[in-house]
Amino acid sequence: MSATSWLLFCSLALLTAFSPGPAVLLAVSNAATHGARRALLGSAGNALGVFLVAATAMLGLGALLKTSAWLFGALKLAGAAYLIWLGIRQWRARDDLFARAPAPAAVSSPRRLFLQGLLVAATNPKSILFFTALLPQFMRADAPLLPQFFALTLSFAACTVLSHLCYVALARVLRRWFAQPRRARWLNRALGTGFAAMGVGLLRLRPAAV
Repeated sequence: MSATSWLLFCSLALLTAFSPGPAVLLAVSNAATHGARRALLGSAGNALGVFLVAATAMLGLGALLKTSAWLFGALKLAGAAYLIWLGIRQWRARDDLFARAPAPAAVSSPRRLFLQGLLVAATNPKSILFFTALLPQFMRADAPLLPQFFALTLSFAACTVLSHLCYVALARVLRRWFAQPRRARWLNRALGTGFAAMGVGLLRLRPAAV
C-alpha cells in the first residue's frame, strides 16, 4: 500500500482508539486499581484481541455475522453480559482505590488482567463488523494480502496501545486528586456506569448498523 493510504489508516485508527470505549474504560480502571504497569497487561491482551478480531473479519466471519442472526445474537449477548458484569464489579469496588496500594488478595494476576483485555476486544461483534468494513478499503487486490493484513492490523493494535498509554498516564496524574474516598467512589460509579451503558448499547446493535 502507499504511504498516503497507510497514514490515512493510522489517522482513522488513532481516532477510533482514542474514542472512549470498553477497552479505554478497562485501562483506566486497571490503572486506578492495580497501577499503571499492570494496567498495560490488559492493554496487551486487548491488542491481541484486536489482532484476532481482524483475523476473524478477514476469514469472512464478519460477513457471516451479518447474515446469521443466531451467531450475531450469541456473540452480542456474551459481549454485553461481560461488560455489564465489569460495570457491576467496578460500581461495587472499594472507595479508596487511589488512597493506597491494593491488598495482595485484591491484586489480579497478570494472566487475569491479560485475559480481561482480550475478552473485551474479542466479544464485541461491532469490532468484527468494523474491521470487515474497514480493512478491504485499504488493501490492494493486486498485491499479496497477508503482508497488508499484518501491516494494517499491527498498526491498529499499536494505536490502541498508544491510546491506553495516554489514558493510563492521565489516570496516574489524577491519582492524588482521586485519593479522597468520596471522589474515588464517584470514579468507580462513573466507570461502572460506563461499562454497563456500553453493554446495554451493545444489546441494541444490529448487523446493518455497521
